[in-house]
Amino acid sequence: MDNFPILTVMTFLPLLGALVTFFVPHITREAARMIALITALGSFVLSVVILFRFERNAEFQFTEELQWLPDLGVSYYVAVDGIAVLLIALTTLLSLIAIIWSWDTVNTRTREYYIALLLLETGMIGVFVALDLFLFYIFWELMLIPMALLIGIWGSSNRVYAAIKFFLYTLFGSLLMLVAIVATYQAYYLQTGERTLNVLQLAQGDYGRTFQFWVFAAFFIAFAVKVPMFPFHTWLPDAHVEAPTAASVILAAVMLKMGGYGLLRFNLPLYPEASVDWGPVIITLSVIAILYGAFVALVQTDMKKLIAYSSVSHMGFVTLGIFVFNLQGMDGAMLVMLAHGFNTGALFLLVGVIYERAHTRLISAFGGLASRMPIYSAFFLLFMLASIGLPGLSGFVGEFLVALGAWQYNPWIAAFTFAVVIFAAWYMMWLFQRVIFGRAPGELPDPHDGELTPDEQAELAAAGDGHGHGHAAPLPISGGAHDHPASADHGHAPGATEVWPDLTLKEALTLIPLAVLTIVFGIFPGPLIDIVEPAFERILAPFL
Repeated sequence: MDNFPILTVMTFLPLLGALVTFFVPHITREAARMIALITALGSFVLSVVILFRFERNAEFQFTEELQWLPDLGVSYYVAVDGIAVLLIALTTLLSLIAIIWSWDTVNTRTREYYIALLLLETGMIGVFVALDLFLFYIFWELMLIPMALLIGIWGSSNRVYAAIKFFLYTLFGSLLMLVAIVATYQAYYLQTGERTLNVLQLAQGDYGRTFQFWVFAAFFIAFAVKVPMFPFHTWLPDAHVEAPTAASVILAAVMLKMGGYGLLRFNLPLYPEASVDWGPVIITLSVIAILYGAFVALVQTDMKKLIAYSSVSHMGFVTLGIFVFNLQGMDGAMLVMLAHGFNTGALFLLVGVIYERAHTRLISAFGGLASRMPIYSAFFLLFMLASIGLPGLSGFVGEFLVALGAWQYNPWIAAFTFAVVIFAAWYMMWLFQRVIFGRAPGELPDPHDGELTPDEQAELAAAGDGHGHGHAAPLPISGGAHDHPASADHGHAPGATEVWPDLTLKEALTLIPLAVLTIVFGIFPGPLIDIVEPAFERILAPFL
């Protein structure tokens, strides 16, 4: 098996599934689903094989290299280190979950939908395995169009606006990246007389400080858009709110990580002097992102938008951990990326579950789900606690290590930044309390629950019911004080007596793996650290 091109097969198996689905005439919806499931499952199995066969050292492994355009120094060069191997496993798992989730929720243009998902998976895996900048750029661009189509065709009411905004932001970053690639390629050629886009060779170049400063900035903006960092984040809430559930899961759980990965793979190794020069600026932007995301999440009325802004805050910890330039910070950044993939991906699935039943995401439209959907509520509790960093769950370890790394860099930055954790607990626990334990819309207050507010007393008096068993009238769709914004993409709001089924088998199957991972790696993070730490030691060597 040593000569088996496992990275190539894993990367292009989803593409093969997309091509079969595209070229087979009159393919049925069921056949398109099965092809997507089989190819995504195949890539996932191969990623697990790679993960278990990976040797825990700093070397790139499973290397495959073929000359592609030798006159230009372009090669098909793929390999993985500890950083890539974990992110690939996350990618294949979440892609498989997205396909399972979509099984009975996407019934329009099903063939095209699964083609887009499979193309997206190939692009994402390719980004993590490519060590040639030309090849990397192709995979980076390959991700752009399928995600834009998923948002623009299968999204909610403002999907076209959100898709165009996502496309333009990402395209702008990609063009800057292309300029940086060409500049680095030419600078290396002028130094050595050798044409190459091999990242490991380019990292040996001796680039001037001014050159590094500007080329670093171009790469940084491209990756900052993807993270997304403040102030390049404004596309994210629109994209998440309008995207179908599966696309939101992939966007949050995988695609945002590509920004952090790009900084680790390219910015720091290629431009170490500029990394130090830009470090204070990026740390400042990271702190702003952490605070800004948390504060804006506090005032959201749409569940998806609240989780989207929480992602801005969480990913701020990632960039902070990277640019404090120590091992604890980078270990923490990696664990935050993985935990965010588990927890935020699951939270978007949970929002999708309730949206399929109620056709609204407004927080005010829900309450009392604990009694009606207890299994759903238990999963919601688990991932809410993991998201706010409860010790023993995956969200805690990464943020704690970033705190240690930031403390070594500057205690004031660490203290100021991690004071915001209380706000993360605030907005997530408020969301949980309102949706899971709050009073359902249309349900009158119970006078036996304790002292009532004046508004509740007036509500009971108007209803003429002194026992809290009022009429279960749904919120109005238009008019009055409960107008729903169009962006919430809602229809009929749930009432107090409306009964929904708890999690289906399919929904549980998509959530259980993420629940297991967030518990196991919250208690035993050591294996993850052992895998990535040698790669971080290699990256940090020029800075020590």
